[in-house]
Order: sequence, then structure tokens, then C-alpha cells
Amino acid sequence: MRKRDFLAMEEWGPDAVDELLQLAVRVKRGEVRGGLEGKVFAAAFLDPSLRTRSSFESAMFLHGGHMIVLEPGRSAWALETEPGAVMEGEGVEHIIEASRVLGRYANAVGIRVFPRGKDWVIERQDRALRHFAAYSEVPVINLESARRHPCQGLADALTLQEKLGDSRGRRFVLMWAWHPKPLPTAVPASAAIAAAHLGMDLVIARPPGYDLDAEDMATIHTLALQRGGRVSVAETLSDALVGAEAVYVKSWGALQFFGRVEEERAFRAGLRSWRMTLPALRNTRAGKGIVMHCLPVRRNVEIDDAVLDGPQSVVVDQAENRMHVQRALLLELIGNRK
Repeated sequence: MRKRDFLAMEEWGPDAVDELLQLAVRVKRGEVRGGLEGKVFAAAFLDPSLRTRSSFESAMFLHGGHMIVLEPGRSAWALETEPGAVMEGEGVEHIIEASRVLGRYANAVGIRVFPRGKDWVIERQDRALRHFAAYSEVPVINLESARRHPCQGLADALTLQEKLGDSRGRRFVLMWAWHPKPLPTAVPASAAIAAAHLGMDLVIARPPGYDLDAEDMATIHTLALQRGGRVSVAETLSDALVGAEAVYVKSWGALQFFGRVEEERAFRAGLRSWRMTLPALRNTRAGKGIVMHCLPVRRNVEIDDAVLDGPQSVVVDQAENRMHVQRALLLELIGNRK
């Protein structure tokens, strides 16, 4: 039987994602015990992690399994990620061998690898992730790549279902926020895909020049149409927030300046007003829209303390749900649901 990877939510199809979310609900209620006894999950973190690493470790432990954590370049050999590379640089081991070997030790493997280069045309191909998956004999889970953070997207979808109930047609605003650095688009794209999957009225509020990848936008539109939702783009934050029932605050870089940090920094210099504040929150539906963020968050830069620590913030619930959706994912890929 062909192995099943989890590299992007949309690649599983709506029905499979719905089943996964339903399993996550059962897992969170304590209705599913064990199921991963004698199973091993190996994860290579080429970039830092708090929630992804700790939530997967907890997930494996709670169901009787074990997790191997590697930090290439720190606690393990530095990995070369480019196909066909002449390995005369810092990379000691290629991801091809790393993937193949880890697959002999574990029932599933994962990799986190952020953008490395300066050309979005190349980075958008997610070559390190895709090559890692191609050479693995066991299921591969995307722990965040240049294009996607599907485990975060699952947690976002579960959180929206918990907080809003039937989310179809409810107004969801993906809100760009100022940040001192240009961040990848993996999380905002995955959050938009999650909202589209739930059939929401998705509004992407961003300043001019901060569009998501055109192919990602096409994916979001197609999924929204399938699921009975819609997608629009707004350039004015106050108007976009009117009637919002959920606001997902997240920064990302302008792709037209990808890899040119100083130019991008100058481009965003006058956009500090794009921040979630109490006055901005009052524009949401009855001033009670839930506020979401994937974390880590720059306090008083992306979101003010008063909002983050207030009753409409669900960021910690989102973080908790990372563990529950990943418990369901591991059970689906390599476990026994019972």
C-alpha cells in the first residue's frame, strides 16, 4: 500500500480532513486511549520550535509511543537540502540519506525547514520537504516548510469549530500585522486554507504589496468554492474587521522583495498601524470577535497586551489544539484508533 504523507491540508481532500478533525475531537474528550504502543516518530528540526516539538512529543507519549528529536547542525550532523549539491560546504549529510535512514528507525518521520534562499520561484517549490518525502519509505509529516504549516492549519480549524460552532458563512479575517522582519507565508496560507475548508467568509486584510502567492490564492479560492464559502481581499483594516467573528493576526513578507531584507524593511516602514489593538477589536462583531495567532507573537507589535491577555484571545487554546490534532494525525497515519 502506498504510504500517506501529510505535507499540506488541501492534499488530503475535504472529507479526509473532516474525518481527522472529528477524530481530534474524540481524542481531546479522552475517548481514544493508546494506539501508538511500540511506534516511533522521528523529527528533524532544521529550525527552532516550541509548540511543534513539544506537542508532538506529548502526543506520542500520551498514546504509548516514542519520539526521536534531531536538531541538524546542533545535536546532529548539518544537513544539505539541495538536490544535486556538490557537498563542499557546511552540510555533512544529505537529506536523502537522512530521510532513508530515519525511515528504517521510525514508523513516521517529520521535518521542519524554513526558506533558505533568496528566490521565491525556487523556495515556493518546497524542494527540501518534497525531496525528504520522496526518499522516505514511511509517512512524512510537514512540521512547517516554506509554503505550508498544515498541523497549525488543523489546529486553527479545530479551534474555529470549538469557538464558533457551525462556521459556514461566518466572517474570518486574516489580518496582516507589522513585524520587524519579513516572515514566511506558510502560516497565513495554511490559516486561509483552514478557513476556506470550513466554508467561512474569508477576508484577507493586508496593505498593498502583501498579496499571498498567486497559486496559493487560487488554491484558497477553489477550496472555498467547494465548501460553500467565499474569499475577498481588503486594503483597509478597519473596514475589513467590521462584523468579523474571528481575526487571525499574522505577519508575512512582501514576496516581491523576497530575500531582499533591507528593501522589504523599507517597504513596510510606514505600516506599524497594522496592529491588533482594543479599538481595532471593537470593530469586530459586537466587539467580541475571537483573536487568533499561531505563536510566537511579538507583544505590543503585532497584538497589544490588552488584547492578548483579554477574554477574546484564544491563542493558548490554539496552541493546545496543536497537540490534539497531531494525536489524531499520528493515530491515522501509524496507529490504532481503537
